[in-house]
Amino acid sequence: MSWDDDDDDKTTYLVVINHEEQYSIWPDYRDIPAGWTAVGKSGPKAECLKYIDEVWTDMRPLSLRKHMEAQASRDD
Repeated sequence: MSWDDDDDDKTTYLVVINHEEQYSIWPDYRDIPAGWTAVGKSGPKAECLKYIDEVWTDMRPLSLRKHMEAQASRDD
């Protein structure tokens, strides 16, 4: 099965997040990789991706956002 076979995909996915506040999905039957944490949302692939699309509004890694905020504070 390829990732494009969404109609045949009966997998339940977990939405996961890493320390940089970047999101991904992970099959619920597999152990979550080190560095990633489930956020409490699970379901079909499309549902999980829709959730990520709604909540992940700033794609910049957390460390970059903090660096940019610090730079802006120094410039004021």
